[in-house]
Amino acid sequence: MGEFADKFAAQSFAFQRAYLGSLARSFVKSGELQNYYQTLTDFDFLVAKIKHPEFGVQPLIEDYDLIDDAETLNYPEYNSEKVKSLKLVQGALRLSAHILVVDKQQLASQLHGRLLNQKMPEEIQALLAQIKQEKTTPWLCPLTSSLTPPGGRLIRTFNGHSYSVNAVAVTPNGQQVISASDDENLKVWNLATGEELFTLKGHIDSVNAVAVTPNGQQVISASADENLEVWNLATGKKLFTLIGHSDSVNAVAVTPNGQQVISASNDNTLKVWNLATGKELFTLIGHSDSVNAVAVTPDGQQVISASNDNTLKVWNLATGRELFPLIGRSYSVKAIAVTPNGQQVISASRDNTLKVWNLATGEELFTLKGHSHWVNAVAVTPNGQQVISASRDNTLKIWNLATGEELFTLKGHSDSVNAVAVTFNGQQVISASLDSTIKIWNLATGEELFTPKGHSNSVNAIAVTTNGQQVISASRDNTLKVWNLATGEELFTLNGHSYSVNAVVVTPNGQQVISASDDKTLKVWNLATGEELFTLKGHSYSVNAVAITPNGQQVISASRDKTLKVWNLATGEELFTLKGHSYSVNAVAITPNGQQVISASDDKTLKVWNLATGKKGFFTFIRNRITRRKIFTLKGHSNLVNTVAVTPNGQQVISASWDSTIKVWNLATGKELFTLNGHSYSVNAVAVIPNEQQVISASRDNTLKVWNLETRKVIATFTGDSSVYCCAVAPDGMTIVAGDSSGRVHFLRLENMIEE
Repeated sequence: MGEFADKFAAQSFAFQRAYLGSLARSFVKSGELQNYYQTLTDFDFLVAKIKHPEFGVQPLIEDYDLIDDAETLNYPEYNSEKVKSLKLVQGALRLSAHILVVDKQQLASQLHGRLLNQKMPEEIQALLAQIKQEKTTPWLCPLTSSLTPPGGRLIRTFNGHSYSVNAVAVTPNGQQVISASDDENLKVWNLATGEELFTLKGHIDSVNAVAVTPNGQQVISASADENLEVWNLATGKKLFTLIGHSDSVNAVAVTPNGQQVISASNDNTLKVWNLATGKELFTLIGHSDSVNAVAVTPDGQQVISASNDNTLKVWNLATGRELFPLIGRSYSVKAIAVTPNGQQVISASRDNTLKVWNLATGEELFTLKGHSHWVNAVAVTPNGQQVISASRDNTLKIWNLATGEELFTLKGHSDSVNAVAVTFNGQQVISASLDSTIKIWNLATGEELFTPKGHSNSVNAIAVTTNGQQVISASRDNTLKVWNLATGEELFTLNGHSYSVNAVVVTPNGQQVISASDDKTLKVWNLATGEELFTLKGHSYSVNAVAITPNGQQVISASRDKTLKVWNLATGEELFTLKGHSYSVNAVAITPNGQQVISASDDKTLKVWNLATGKKGFFTFIRNRITRRKIFTLKGHSNLVNTVAVTPNGQQVISASWDSTIKVWNLATGKELFTLNGHSYSVNAVAVIPNEQQVISASRDNTLKVWNLETRKVIATFTGDSSVYCCAVAPDGMTIVAGDSSGRVHFLRLENMIEE
């Protein structure tokens, strides 16, 4: 921090509170807009406001709203270009609010990651320069723009559930969002601020669906525990339980008059309930498989249901009789929505499409095609002009209902999008995802200033050349990309694999790249020309990992077929196979002396192998001049082991697991030395900094962490917009490259490290 921070910290708490609380407002009211502009683009002020115990990120965001007061437009100092800069900073803070609430230390890296672009105004460029000058603690500084920028359609992320979010609903007044999750809870959020208001606890299994009554007073939730719960939204208290289904309840809807609830279940039925009494009125029987979704027509007279039996059925709500089916699906129907005029039904299916039906005739009108995976959810805007679909391909798509044209795609979730809702004013879309988050999108406006570079699908692996000039990324989009490490520029793409590329390694001489794929093969490429040289075939299942010996002569591959294979790189010949794991082998590393191989597996273990003999594991010690060879396995993780690395001195092994931990082992003895705890989800990758004092870890919790191995503490964290799948460290020990599940490649520099 700079001189301002030192002086400010010396002031009394009361002075700080008064200063921070009134500074921006006083400048606006007195017409001193120049001071207002400068204050809200001053990093010291932003830090002081966000770290003060009585303020934080939301009050800081609200400071920027003062410029929208009608009276300010008439001030002589009003400057539309400066206002644009303020709105960009505000947008960046809003996009990062869910991160900064938890970790205020990331303010610098979040602003850099969202605002670093040459097209940004001068005030933004000055702010970023100030951050680099005044930040004195270790931090991960983005070198390229790799986070979602402000000014686009994404407004804010809500983060609070510990597992997949399956459903969302908006209150009729548009002020609150209710979410339902696999963590067995529902959460009530303030839509404007992202604040979690309270949690509704009572279910004993995943909560699959949620609905709000038309008067906004009650919430009805449906769960895998076979029950529906009715809640008082004002108090958060449970009112009563609807009991009657014999299997998981998948969906729930409320009639427009708020008097009845309709539920859909895995028991193949729908039930109609009296909301006032909690009594079951009757059951709708007719589907031959699980009922996944239910909707009520605006006039409250008909119910539409969607099922795993590939059909939709239309029912008379008054009599409980089936009127007619909507037939035309060849796969399970996952979701349905009815247009506000009650004339059309939109269905979403596992065949990756949506279909639009005429509700009066049962005729299929047309099909909406564009998603690359199942469509999980669908909603219609209040004006009936647009359809929003949510898919397992991690995206939402907006469609013109009249023409069937795809208007645009919303990208930002790092996993399947399970649910979608539209606010009653039709301006915002709320989505819920398997990535445990809820995202708020601006449906009316929003134009991306720039798009972070990357792949079209998740980045599974990263490698850096030994000269530190190039980066190679491997992706689920079946390609590898070669990047200039200094500039972040994409140089060219390597095409040839027919399925996801899971791993990549560069030969010690920097001339060749070896990639491993779900297509069961490894490919060897000429890095200078991008030419594919030859293919290594032999595994019977996906190849998950690859490593190369320090002399560049042998390649070791790890596969889902439970084996490792050793190959002669010059000839492409398979030398031998290492067998011993009982499940998929996910990762492989080689000691610096090239004598040992360490593998990590879904069987929760690591194994150490003698590369010379092909025998499993050894350590040698001399006692009474007798040399003994011992086989050992590293056991300690409580879930599958995702990755493994060896320190440059060859003495320690570092492993990371789905159990959210990182373990450090003594390679000579096979004993666990210590565990690093700090991630909240699966740790996908680790990389060791050449000085052997720090380790980088990448996690499904969206973070990249830098650990000091001596103190066993986190010294810097960077949070991305998606799960971080892989990471690598350049030879300089300061430049870090990471890839995430959205396809983005992050170029970062570890700043302000104090030499040990």
